[in-house]
Amino acid sequence: MKAISPSTLMRSAIRRHWAILPRVVGLLPALLLACSTPVRAPQPGAATALYDPAHDLGPLFHDIQIARIFPDSKTLVDARPRSAPAEVAARYLAARFVTGFELGSFVKDNFDAPRAIAEGTRSDTAQSMEEHITALWPLLTRPADMVDPRSSLIPLPGPYVVPGGRFREVYYWDSYFTMLGLIQDGRTDLVKNMLDNFAYLIRTVGHIPNGNRTYYLSRSQPPYFAAMVGLYASATDSMQATRYLEAMELEHAFWMAGADSVARGTAARRVVRLRDGSLLNRYWDDKPEPRPESYREDFELVQRVPAEQREALYRNIRASAESGWDFSSRWMRDPSDLRTLETTDLIPVDLNSLLYHAERTIAALRLVRGQPGDAVVAARFAADADSRRTALLAAAYDPTEGFFFDVRWRSGARVTDRPTMAAAAPLYFGLATAEQGRAVAVRLGRDFLKPGGFVTTQLASGQQWDAPNGWPPLQWLGAQAVRAYGRADIADDARARWLALERRTYRVTGKMTEKYDVADLNKRAGGGEYPTQDGFGWTNGVAQAMAAQGRVRNTPAPVRP
Repeated sequence: MKAISPSTLMRSAIRRHWAILPRVVGLLPALLLACSTPVRAPQPGAATALYDPAHDLGPLFHDIQIARIFPDSKTLVDARPRSAPAEVAARYLAARFVTGFELGSFVKDNFDAPRAIAEGTRSDTAQSMEEHITALWPLLTRPADMVDPRSSLIPLPGPYVVPGGRFREVYYWDSYFTMLGLIQDGRTDLVKNMLDNFAYLIRTVGHIPNGNRTYYLSRSQPPYFAAMVGLYASATDSMQATRYLEAMELEHAFWMAGADSVARGTAARRVVRLRDGSLLNRYWDDKPEPRPESYREDFELVQRVPAEQREALYRNIRASAESGWDFSSRWMRDPSDLRTLETTDLIPVDLNSLLYHAERTIAALRLVRGQPGDAVVAARFAADADSRRTALLAAAYDPTEGFFFDVRWRSGARVTDRPTMAAAAPLYFGLATAEQGRAVAVRLGRDFLKPGGFVTTQLASGQQWDAPNGWPPLQWLGAQAVRAYGRADIADDARARWLALERRTYRVTGKMTEKYDVADLNKRAGGGEYPTQDGFGWTNGVAQAMAAQGRVRNTPAPVRP
């Protein structure tokens, strides 16, 4: 019998992986021909040299936030000083103890407060929801930025879509779901601009921050970049995916920093090495201090724990923000007490599903490109993906429950008392076995599907990423996940319920909102640190994609993840 070479085996393995992707993640190998056009590299350090309000304003920053001059802590970090920040800080130190000094007047005289995105826009509810969304894209689009030393905004070289309301900057994981709708509306130009912007950020600061603000630089968000590349490639047939290969690998290196030296049963930054030697990931943030955009909330909360616990609590608050689920009973030992956040002690099932997908995608693109050394690198990434899948399925899937759970990495215990919609991720990204996928789909349909769509968790803690709220990204993930494992009936029902709720809300209010109450259709979603925002990027994206999917019955969706 003729021997089969390792490279042939690897190509076969990659082909098997890619055979699943059109059904689950939409990254078609036929689209991925070589293209060496590089993303323009910026000057290193450009972002970190910009205005950092929490540090550049000195004591003035703390005093404004604690005094509640602005009801929303984010307003100050987005505000623009009318003169150099150092001058404003010095002026404050000289004036604050003078008789008659009034902090509110000082702030009004020295800062220009930001406005909400699309503020004052009037909706015409005679338009359909889809027409309304199409008309919103220009209102939510920022042009390429100019460098402004008095702004916390990290300037990006191309246009981009922001969520809306208080969210005046691009947000990492939001953008994947926003792109679903942009593609449905034929705006692949904006999708490409946003991909180029994200590649720019990776090359400039080493990762994609939570958002393009200096106060977000110490953390990222769920790593959807590889999935975005696949979405764009499959939608446009542009054969441009390999141009983002370098950026994907640099981002992967950010998430895996410290992996070579982390000992068994310990963690280093975002990497966890289990006792059996396998590697998985967690959420993290490099700064154990209050989030500038939520400074007052964080500072006041942390004052309620002993001094020796404060650094760990700050770290867990920020790690929860990196997860995108800020906040949720998912991360709390006591769902009624934010002081019990344990995010850095958990292995999140959705984060590791995303990294598995990124590793498989990098391996496939390396083989498609076919340059010297690519096959070796492809083999390494494919092996890493296989190892991650094996480790995650063993650690996170509970056969008795028929469900995926986050894992406490120190003990290996699954958090089985906190089932969440994160369990859809291993199905969405094709990790789950057929048996596991069927079991999870049944439970999602039975326990999570409410009158308005999928509910985020089973607990009503008062946090926004808990019951009774439903979130657009989880509607898309949940519906596509169960569809991929044979439960189109659940997927179609979930889509119909969600779209009905959105259409009803739009007819009554003229708004597309950030999140919805899926249990009581007569209530507006709430909870969390700020009021529910209108706009809204990922809501619009998922609505357009689901509406288009519903117009084509019994066929695959025209837009896939």
